[in-house]
Order: sequence, then structure tokens, then C-alpha cells
Amino acid sequence: MKLAEMTWQEVDALPREVVFVLPTGSLEQHGPHLPLFTDSILATSVAEAVEAQLQDKVVLLPTLWLGASAHHLDFAGSLSASFETYMGAVSDCIESLIPHGFARFYILNGHGGNSEPNGMALRTLKARYPNLTFAHSNYYTFAERTSADLLTGPAKTIQHACEAEASLIMHLRPDLVRADKLRDDGLRADPPIVGLVSHFDEITEQGSLGYATLATPEKGRVIFEAAVDGVAKNIGSIHAGHVFVGA
Repeated sequence: MKLAEMTWQEVDALPREVVFVLPTGSLEQHGPHLPLFTDSILATSVAEAVEAQLQDKVVLLPTLWLGASAHHLDFAGSLSASFETYMGAVSDCIESLIPHGFARFYILNGHGGNSEPNGMALRTLKARYPNLTFAHSNYYTFAERTSADLLTGPAKTIQHACEAEASLIMHLRPDLVRADKLRDDGLRADPPIVGLVSHFDEITEQGSLGYATLATPEKGRVIFEAAVDGVAKNIGSIHAGHVFVGA
């Protein structure tokens, strides 16, 4: 079920154990080879595939596409919400539904810069509504093992406009890939510093981070299917309800 396509009466008639899923993405630079909307395209695509599998258990909200992307603003075309604005939008979406008796909420994220704000927003909501269920994850969390086995470049995780993200867009929206501009990019601090906070103009030459020249549509298909499978199982567990048990 997609919230944007429903009437208010249809929403009001839903069983209260449905899980409301809010995809979060961004509109920010992804190097010279991928579109600005990459993160939103990927989060939305995974969310829609999951909704198709779990139609009676999930209500899919429209993607919150304006992300926390200040670290990309030195590249033309990138848009960013402040942390306060972004977290407020996340919270307001969820709090609009709570008075109607809905109690299970899941944020499916596609942009690394949203991860910490999503967690902070949900922790604040959990303190306010301790009896409700809130959860969040990145879609690519569920494809990490698959990516580690599949990616052929030195980087074995999803980074930014990298081998994995370029492969995913090649699979889902090949028309948006500038194949003649695929490139490998990334700079590192010398000496190495654990936990260093950086903007992308500091750690890349043209905005991407990883080995996009190694991307293929087939890698994208396998990563996408792993992500969809993992997210669907996770949301299914939320819908089923949970208890805490001892080891």
C-alpha cells in the first residue's frame, strides 16, 4: 500500500499493526557519472520492491528526498536540509500518524549523511512514545555480505558513486549513467586519522569515492535483490511484533 495513493478513509480503516515505511534519500552530487538523485532512486526502488512483497503489512510513505547533505554543498546542484530541518521533517511525518493509533514505524535510508539524524530523531520519538516501535536502517546494510563477496575492487563496501552504487544505477536506471565518465576516485588522510569528519571536496577529486569503473549491471542486480530480501524480512519481523528474551 502506498500512502500517497490512498484516501483518508482507506488509511483510517487499516489494521493498526501495519508498518509505516519512510524512505530517506538525498539530492546531492554523485561524481561526474551518476545523477544527483542517486540515493533517493535507490532507497525508493528498494522500498517499492519491499512494498510489492508485503502489501498487506506495509504502508509506504513518499520518499523524503531532501537529506542532510551539507558535506556535498561545494559541488554544484547539491541541496541540503539543516540537521534541525531534516530531523524535524522525519519526526513530523511520523507524529502525524501517531494520533490515529498507528504504532510501528521504519525508516529505510539510502544516504549516509542521514544515518545519524535518523537515529537521533527516532530516539527522541521513543522517549516521547515509549510504547511504540521505531526502527531504522540503511538499505545497503542488508547487502553488506553480498557486496563483500561480489565487488572486485579494493573497497568491499558501498561508499559513494562507487562500484556498488554505480552497479545499482546501471541495473535500475541505466539511462542515467554517464558511462563515458565512470572513474575511480578517493583521497585519504596522511597520517591516517580514525573518526575524521571531512567534506567530500576534501576526500575526493571529482566527488565520487570508490571504484566505479568496475561497476556492472549484474552486480547491481545481485546487490539489489539482497537488499530487498533483507529489508523485507526485517519489516516482516516488525509487523509480527517482538519481545525481548534472555540469551
